[in-house]
Amino acid sequence: MKELISLILHFDFQKLFFAQTQNSIIQFFRYAFVGGIATVVDWGVLFLLTRAGMYYLISAVFGFFSGLAVNFILSKCFVFNGMKTCACKAVEFAVYAAIGAMGLGFTLGIMYVLTEICHLFYMLSKVTSTLIVLFWNYAARKKILYRFEQNQ
Repeated sequence: MKELISLILHFDFQKLFFAQTQNSIIQFFRYAFVGGIATVVDWGVLFLLTRAGMYYLISAVFGFFSGLAVNFILSKCFVFNGMKTCACKAVEFAVYAAIGAMGLGFTLGIMYVLTEICHLFYMLSKVTSTLIVLFWNYAARKKILYRFEQNQ
């Protein structure tokens, strides 16, 4: 945590965002940052499609896939750089998407319960599900898909 705070206070954005690191706190910070960008895409698609008349759970699926693509690209560049998988890019994306699909299942379940049963506005349900699923996605992708490149 000290390293993260030091990088932020010293405005060392090169090390904060681009340098390879094994520090899980910095990786999670990057993941949350990248996730924030992907979340804006996800929520934007959900909101716009629902406002256009699409059922909110169907809109959530389209938003998910839009956010997934953004998250995959940015995570490869900023979060899991210096890490490798033992698979080709197509297999890597398939595993990434499968982990995300489990997160989508959690999202849809949480949104359904909070919107249909608890009568929350669908966007509030989405915010809640996003916060919960964020931790699942990060932990699963780090443990299942990526490992730190030992030859630095």
